[in-house]
Amino acid sequence: MFDEADPVLARVRELALSFPDAREKVSHGRPAFFTTKVFAYYGGSVKVDGDHEQHGHAVLVLVDPGEREALLDRCFIPAYLGPSGWIGMDLTDDTDWAEIGELLDASYRRTAGPRRVALLDD
Repeated sequence: MFDEADPVLARVRELALSFPDAREKVSHGRPAFFTTKVFAYYGGSVKVDGDHEQHGHAVLVLVDPGEREALLDRCFIPAYLGPSGWIGMDLTDDTDWAEIGELLDASYRRTAGPRRVALLDD
């Protein structure tokens, strides 16, 4: 479901693995970045008319509810994870990578626990 040589994945991987204790695993056929809990997935899907529409070059993150509302006009609600507050952002040629870094940071802070979050703030 993904290509190890994908340069977009390489960029996401570089950002995601820069967080304290972050690791990568394959979950449901896609790269997932985690500490104790997953804070980002590479790739996802949405359910459209009973079928799944793939978003292969996307990052899925868990953001604060208020931030989520502000992002919905540019993001998609991923299948399965969307009801739990996750959003997906397609990664294109004009992706703002600083924004992706901020979204990864927000998601990491929601899932990593206080000890790891404190490492970010030191």
